[in-house]
Amino acid sequence: MAAIPSVNYAGKVAFVTGAGSGIGRATAIAFARAGAAVTAADINKAALDSTVAEIEALGGKVIAVTCDVTKASDIKAALDLTVKTFGRLDAAFNNAGIEQPGTMIADISEELWDRVIAVNLKSVFLCMKHEIEIMLQNGGGAIVNTSSGAGVLAIRQQSAYCASKFGVTAASKVAALEYADKNIRVNAICPGIIDTPMIARYTGDTEEGRARIIKQEPVGRMGRPEEIAGTVLWLCSDAGGFVTGHAMVVDGGQTAGI
Repeated sequence: MAAIPSVNYAGKVAFVTGAGSGIGRATAIAFARAGAAVTAADINKAALDSTVAEIEALGGKVIAVTCDVTKASDIKAALDLTVKTFGRLDAAFNNAGIEQPGTMIADISEELWDRVIAVNLKSVFLCMKHEIEIMLQNGGGAIVNTSSGAGVLAIRQQSAYCASKFGVTAASKVAALEYADKNIRVNAICPGIIDTPMIARYTGDTEEGRARIIKQEPVGRMGRPEEIAGTVLWLCSDAGGFVTGHAMVVDGGQTAGI
């Protein structure tokens, strides 16, 4: 009987966007703890420096790249630097994203719509485009894109956000089909309500706001960024080697009834 594959990243290289805070930060650190060399990318340099300092304190290998994920040139430069520094790319977590203020679809501005789509969806396309080019040369790899519970379930006053996240789910599935025979796996992760700075902004960072959204979680609490990070590492590892084209919901049961 064959041994069960492990979640081991020794000798592997991981690329993480939105690595300055929340789920991206937790995942960059988790990759480093598991033995990967990490490229941490974020538009916020101060937040990125904090993530890098923690990885370096663990003895991990890491480079930081200040990157606007809506710009193809920034993404390509970050990935080129990854290959130049570490020699390859094995795993990518395309996670950078922004929230949408609650707005009815007839009232949302064109500028806000375009911004949400650009950061949450276009960036995933641009990242996958250039990551897959590298992985084809490497002989394979694994990609996880951050969708959302809002990528499987419509939410009132979140038209742009839902559109962007449904789009991430769809793009991930298409890419998985297109490159399955090239040893490149592509999945989406759909987090529920996770205790991050984004959620703090969404709730107004008040106890009342937190209590209101926690009521939506059957488990009675928010998720932790580290719980999403653990799932991403599994999806990118040999242990998840037969999983591709999947939108994995990790939401404490929030969407179990649909």
